[in-house]
Amino acid sequence: MNYVIMPTCHWCHVMERESFEDLQVADYLNDKFVSIKVDKEERPDIDSIYMNVCQALTGSGGWPLTIVMTEEQKPFFAGTYFPKESMYGRMGLMELLAAITEKWRDDRKSLQAAGQRITEATAGFFNREASDKMPDKASIERAYRDLKEDYDSQYGGFGHPPKFPTPHNLMFLLRYHYINGDRDALKMVEETLAHMYRGGIFDHIGYGFARYSTDSRWLVPHFEKMLYDNALLIMIYLEAWQLTQNPLFKDVAEKTLSYVKREMTLEAGGFYSAQDADVDGEEGKYYTFTPDEIAGILDKEESEKFCRYFDIKAKGNFEGKNIPNLIHNPSYFAGSSDINAMLPRVSKYRYERYKLHKDDKVLTSWNALMIAAHAKASRVLGNEEYLETASSSFAFVLNNMTEAAGRLLISWRDGTAKGKGLLDDYAYMAWASLELYEATLDDKYLSFSAQAINEILERFADSEGGFFLNPKDGEALIFRPKEQYDGAMPSGNSVAAYCLTKLYLLTGDVRWQKEADRQLSFYYAAFSGQPRAYTFALMALMLRTFPTAEIVCLARDNKNAKELARKFGGRFMPQHSVVLKTDENAAALGEAAAFTKDYKLPEGRDEAYYLCQNQSCSPPVYDLESLLLNL
Repeated sequence: MNYVIMPTCHWCHVMERESFEDLQVADYLNDKFVSIKVDKEERPDIDSIYMNVCQALTGSGGWPLTIVMTEEQKPFFAGTYFPKESMYGRMGLMELLAAITEKWRDDRKSLQAAGQRITEATAGFFNREASDKMPDKASIERAYRDLKEDYDSQYGGFGHPPKFPTPHNLMFLLRYHYINGDRDALKMVEETLAHMYRGGIFDHIGYGFARYSTDSRWLVPHFEKMLYDNALLIMIYLEAWQLTQNPLFKDVAEKTLSYVKREMTLEAGGFYSAQDADVDGEEGKYYTFTPDEIAGILDKEESEKFCRYFDIKAKGNFEGKNIPNLIHNPSYFAGSSDINAMLPRVSKYRYERYKLHKDDKVLTSWNALMIAAHAKASRVLGNEEYLETASSSFAFVLNNMTEAAGRLLISWRDGTAKGKGLLDDYAYMAWASLELYEATLDDKYLSFSAQAINEILERFADSEGGFFLNPKDGEALIFRPKEQYDGAMPSGNSVAAYCLTKLYLLTGDVRWQKEADRQLSFYYAAFSGQPRAYTFALMALMLRTFPTAEIVCLARDNKNAKELARKFGGRFMPQHSVVLKTDENAAALGEAAAFTKDYKLPEGRDEAYYLCQNQSCSPPVYDLESLLLNL
């Protein structure tokens, strides 16, 4: 029996308390089954296979994920949460185990045959038909129309509850607006970001975002806070600030960054994975308040104002208590020095009231996302501290989560790293290094991104197109999964498509162009079906199908490289790529971006800028501000 769990998930904890820590259940499992408990965050490849089994057999999925399989790993039963005993029409685990034990004893061959059929059917799900056709702009247009049709005009976001932030959908829409000037695309992004901030999915006391909302208003979250959600949300709020200069978006990004620094950052560099939803077995207990509690922290006038501001009432809005929110507060961003002065006292009380469990493992892929977020923040906001965090965390991964031969590992905890790196680890690290390059214009990050993508091509490529989730020399599973769907996070295949395309634009190397086009061809069938499910991959397609521009910056040295990066970072320019060539990096950059070899500084000049569009470059401009005026 295989149990796949998310360590911070409320129902995973419930099943653990009810069943796995129960002696009767434990004795039965140990006597009749070989039980394996898998952390889905460390082994997304295993989770991917068996989650698809569960969805195929039951029509839905989730965690905890309960799988019963043969000794050859072939599944014949799947489900999610089971209480110990049957209740409210839901089969209990003890009843289920007894039924499976009896069936295995009396009719084992039928279960084995079912396991074989299910395995073959699930393997077929991952086998996408290869195509040599390139997708076109029609896929982008259809994805936009589908998102627009599914948009919640009252509270933002898409579809019905539960509502996930899915920041890459918003990134796609922001780029769609940038390219096409579509006001509705921008409006959907602005409204969604504002509503998410106003709701309870944003922690107004200690900052940071919970995983998703159970209702349409973003009020009641599943309270666990995941590193990857906060990384992606930081990035989209920063991009929205770049484009709109709305101070709300900058404020939310900075507050979320402060949460990550306070709660999720290792002193040596790197980031923890998550914070729990539960305290003492009660979901949301850490995050909720009563008016009496607030009255015990603040004086009478302050507490009344605080409760009024954050909608904290006697009747409560969540199981008799209150999730602080600004949904009904029309002055949600008018600013209040009084409220800001009260927050530290309320936050201190909350922190000391209960102990919140932290998932303290460090994951390469999720760390890469947060590194990318900090690198973008340093470039967009001009804050050196964010860059220091990004670069030190990048170094932490390389020093602690990489084998001697340069091979990435999956996770690290208490000084021990383990697991051969998966596709997401390499793809996200390639993305993080591209963001670091854009923040520093240091060619070492460009080289690392190319190295990571080369590792993907070597270890994960499928001759039929796309990339497998696990490496060719990884642990033997019933088959190698290959994912395209952009769920809560973009898939490794989508991120690889983006990085390949960006590498081509930055380096001019046609090898990257060929590999990018091959990867996008792998998406041809997926884009033809439901393109809105692959919005991050569509961002790569935008770079290939809409006009782009490359800016080649020449300088005597790189002492002003960060300042130069921040000049460009103040603008939202997703279709532009910036390369810096100096006397110091000319040789290295010539290896990475050979097209720059003919660019030379004119005599008597200390800087020059070339704008290249449509396979041709303009005459040099010697003043950066003049160049920026024409972008």
